[in-house]
Amino acid sequence: MEWKTLLSEKRLGINVNYPYNEDRYPVSEFEKDYEKIITSAAFRRLQDKTQVFPLDKSDFIRTRLTHSIETATIAKRMAGMIVKNINIFQKNDPHKIDSDMLASIENIMMCAGLLHDLGNPPFGHFGEVVIGEWFQTHLEDKKFCFRDKPASLYLTEQMKKDLIHFEGNAQTIRILTKLYSSNDLYGMNLTTSVLNTLIKYPTDSLNFNEESEDIRLHKLGYFSAEKNELDKIVVETQTRLSVDCVVRHPLTYILEAADDIAYAAADLEDAYKKGMFTLDGFIKFFNKSLEKRKIKMSNSQFNKTTQLIADLISSREKCESESAAFHEWIEEVRNWLIYSAAYGFTNNYKDIMKGSYKNSILDGTNHEYSLKIMKKDIMGKFVYCDHSILKLELSAQTIIHSLLNKFIPAILEFGEENESYKQSKAEIRLTDLISENYKESYRKHKIGDEGTDLYLRFLLVTDFISGMTDTYAKDLYQALQGI
Repeated sequence: MEWKTLLSEKRLGINVNYPYNEDRYPVSEFEKDYEKIITSAAFRRLQDKTQVFPLDKSDFIRTRLTHSIETATIAKRMAGMIVKNINIFQKNDPHKIDSDMLASIENIMMCAGLLHDLGNPPFGHFGEVVIGEWFQTHLEDKKFCFRDKPASLYLTEQMKKDLIHFEGNAQTIRILTKLYSSNDLYGMNLTTSVLNTLIKYPTDSLNFNEESEDIRLHKLGYFSAEKNELDKIVVETQTRLSVDCVVRHPLTYILEAADDIAYAAADLEDAYKKGMFTLDGFIKFFNKSLEKRKIKMSNSQFNKTTQLIADLISSREKCESESAAFHEWIEEVRNWLIYSAAYGFTNNYKDIMKGSYKNSILDGTNHEYSLKIMKKDIMGKFVYCDHSILKLELSAQTIIHSLLNKFIPAILEFGEENESYKQSKAEIRLTDLISENYKESYRKHKIGDEGTDLYLRFLLVTDFISGMTDTYAKDLYQALQGI
């Protein structure tokens, strides 16, 4: 791979031009992307979407919007550190990065950071699971019919798996390339380099494997409906190395690490503020997890992680409050993780540019296990199983299931011209609630094939529901239930 193509300024649609002479006031294509993102309704809706705590009313707790801003900031900073490292420690590498490239990379990271969670449905990652489970239950049910036959008979295996394994990352690509505006065939019409950076898993629902050693195969990264768009993106940026091999864009590794760091540090701080653990309980469990994981750690990893928790104990002794001590420590952790990720990218730069690197850039660094203890062990112990979280998630499940139960039957015959099968008046009114942009996108992309168009109508409903804010989903559910 070469940075010249990886940083492509080309778009899938027409160029974005300002009405005045841009030679006098030049603006890069990535800065234009940034402006489009922050002024979009899809981005604004993130302010009322769950990060970890569904339907939380506290102003302190992070939403998808604040998480995305933090991720973008970390990603930009990390990119600058990495380029500096490469120019010092990998100066003989043929893939050099000059100052103009650095400016482009930093702008791409800002854009990708702001967008990376755009496709997540309301109520956090749990919302993805609920949507997938609903389709799995119904597509396996022979009583779930379309025109007197089981609906699953109309769909290809990939279409069924797209729905059963509904994925926010794939929905992000769909929003950006298809749904944002009905005026452009390619949605928000961003540069292909920004779009490619967002494709964390360049594989489809037939070939992903959660147990694979290759991180790029762990989830589906796009729906079959966006296969043509994906092909254009990877050809333009040249991340398709062969007919059967599409690799990650190098900047995707930075985005993923920034997301993990923002998630682990910020969500722990939110959990502490909500009283889900005490500082003593946190320190005790951290040390317990550290001891369990010790057998897999190098001496350097163990020593650095041990020092990290020792710093929290020290911080508690000198700060005026435990809350201030924990906040100060979270800042320290975030900085160490950023430093480690920058080192990890630099150290694996050759393999990343070959497309052969299979891991996270934090793997093998001194703080690999610091992140794992925080993100997996502690969140699993104190947050995910907390009764308040479980109750809110069950509420979210009820809301999403109810909406799917209403809207999927309502759209089965939407836009079809068959005298024997028509929408009822009630179904027409339900369909009227769906965004006109989404319906117009469906009309543009349907092809007249019964199975394909049925699949696209199912996606029309998941587009509608995944685009909802938490509050809108709850209010619509209550309105439809007569509550």
